[in-house]
Amino acid sequence: MNQKHLNKIAKELAISERQVVSVAELLSEGATIPFIARYRKEATGSLDEVAIIKIRDNLERLTQLDDRRDAIIKSLEERNLLTDELKNSLSNAETMSLLEDIYLPFKPKRRTRAMIAKEKGLEPLANFLIIQNNQTDIKVEAAKFVDEKKGVADIDEALAGARDIIAETISEDVETRKTMRGFFNEKGVMKSLVAKGKEEEGVKFRDYFGWEESILKAPSHRILAILRGEDEGFLKVSIRPSEEEALELLKRRYVRSSGGNNKVALSETASGQVEMAVEDGYKRLLAPSMENEIRQEAKTRADEEAIKVFASNLHEILMESPLGRKSVLAIDPGFRTGCKTVCLDPQGKLLFNTAIFIGQSDSKHNEAARLIPELVKKFNVQAIAIGNGTGSREAEAFIRGLNLPSEIPVIMVNESGASVYSASEVARDEFPDHDVTVRGAVSIGRRLMDPLAELVKIDPKAIGVGQYQHDVDQSNLKKSLDDVVGSCVNSVGVSVNTASRELLTYVSGLGSQLAKNIVNWRNENGAFKSRSELKKVSRLGPKAFEQAAGFLRVPESKNPLDASAVHPESYHVVEKMARDINCSVVDLMKNEELRKKIPLKNYIDEKIGLPTLNDIMNELAKPGRDPRSKFEVFSFDETVRTITDLKPGLKLPGIVTNVTKFGAFVDIGVHQDGLVHISELADRYVKDPNEVVKPRQKVQVTVLEVDVARKRIALSMKK
Repeated sequence: MNQKHLNKIAKELAISERQVVSVAELLSEGATIPFIARYRKEATGSLDEVAIIKIRDNLERLTQLDDRRDAIIKSLEERNLLTDELKNSLSNAETMSLLEDIYLPFKPKRRTRAMIAKEKGLEPLANFLIIQNNQTDIKVEAAKFVDEKKGVADIDEALAGARDIIAETISEDVETRKTMRGFFNEKGVMKSLVAKGKEEEGVKFRDYFGWEESILKAPSHRILAILRGEDEGFLKVSIRPSEEEALELLKRRYVRSSGGNNKVALSETASGQVEMAVEDGYKRLLAPSMENEIRQEAKTRADEEAIKVFASNLHEILMESPLGRKSVLAIDPGFRTGCKTVCLDPQGKLLFNTAIFIGQSDSKHNEAARLIPELVKKFNVQAIAIGNGTGSREAEAFIRGLNLPSEIPVIMVNESGASVYSASEVARDEFPDHDVTVRGAVSIGRRLMDPLAELVKIDPKAIGVGQYQHDVDQSNLKKSLDDVVGSCVNSVGVSVNTASRELLTYVSGLGSQLAKNIVNWRNENGAFKSRSELKKVSRLGPKAFEQAAGFLRVPESKNPLDASAVHPESYHVVEKMARDINCSVVDLMKNEELRKKIPLKNYIDEKIGLPTLNDIMNELAKPGRDPRSKFEVFSFDETVRTITDLKPGLKLPGIVTNVTKFGAFVDIGVHQDGLVHISELADRYVKDPNEVVKPRQKVQVTVLEVDVARKRIALSMKK
């Protein structure tokens, strides 16, 4: 491990170097982030998953920096260009941009105008001009380099070549690039104009046909929107500061005295030649290079913000309250092809499926009205789930009009991504004899029972809570979302005897193949009787068992700790606690008074400290407790079903479907989400919408404006 890197990360995160070293060592040994956060608190000083992820990402970033540094040094060595001074500069470079700046003059590239001028022998003339001895006649000096055999026809050509060398030298100077990079960052302006001939076709980008904004202050969603417009050919985009100010900055650095204010005087002095080279170097080389860098930095910054928003939203969606194991009747609404209806047992197994037709003809409507109560009775239905797509409010009204038992809740379920699941290989493997509509209805029902278990089966990007998720760096997005899914799955815990392969895949230390092996073992041998039986699974070795065991639950086990989050490596501690006060482990778990008798300090040793002991005691109090909140039934206003029913001033219940940097989208049951702009989220100033709302949060909103033609609804959450 690079000591400088460890020290740098510790300072950036304001933690001790020992904590960084511990995390780095655990990661290098194959430990997962959930495992480190939960079961290695003594080693890390109780760092949470967020801090551990930051350490991991910083280590990876600095490793990439080292890899690039090594590649550059190797390239320079092979070309006999590496000096001790250059190697020292490269070794001390702490950022990728500085590293590339140092390497730039030596980087292999296509023949440039400066290279050609050097080949003509004009480098000494360039060096003479840079000194800017304005008492010397530059034409006399330039005449010495006129040589038709070398391709220098006259004095003007000699001076032009010398200026090319100066221009490239300036544009590749490390300090100059550092200064200009800061200037572009601070003063850069993002401008977008409509592309020629795209005025009508690019109407969705109309807001940006003449947009201008400081890149330093531009929010991530706007940067990504403008760059998307450029990618699709509707916008022309530039990110540059004032050219006049930039040139003034460079001239103060390089030009001593222009020797006059007219072009004749400018061309007849060394300083004038340098000034001309500065202008050319900036416009032709430095500005385009800096713009590319700033553009990439702005994109990276916008990506990070968008991914952060997506990850936060995804966490809330995955941790949505589960209804639990109950018999469910689920409906995927539809008009032309009918409403696909399925009945599921408490484990989510498909028992029955059909299609009902409502609102088409009296006979079919009446047939559906007879069938649903029969299904409710036959399959002992305890809840009814209705997908929130087209026809959902009509289906809800139909079900509510059947006078079913009042204790059976009718619940609207967000079906974003259900169609993705129903057409996936996972769904085909699970239901090879049923079409996509049946699979979609099953998914809706299972989402009500356990959102996390069902949503892990689809790509998180399809869940519909992102912000420009298709425009951001896809590898970084996947990495972040995988972190979120893994965190949620492991914080909830997984019942090893009922979990799907997809859910098991996200358990710490497993992955797809071991998850498959667990399911295969379960199918061949029956339910696991204990955690220790996991060791019998093919290829599930000691390391995988260590990482996974604490997150896998075996409620059927004779050992009560197997159904808890207490790790098997700590079972001996709990057993000793029970022996010391003459009771069983079961008694210890059931009796708070017995647990109060345990002096935790007596059980501290070189491996287990107070953080782990406190976790053990909390787990004994509520073994296997689900951290998700208790399920609450929600219903939309029954009098409002379409956008035409909305009027300004109307107050309605709603569910937050997505949170962005500019506000929150809320489903109010009219098939079109309304927007609560950030300025309407509260009666106070709101800097970040996540301070006020989260996805799936139940809220009360007031209708501000309704644009039926454009299907836009403006809402407010102000009192």
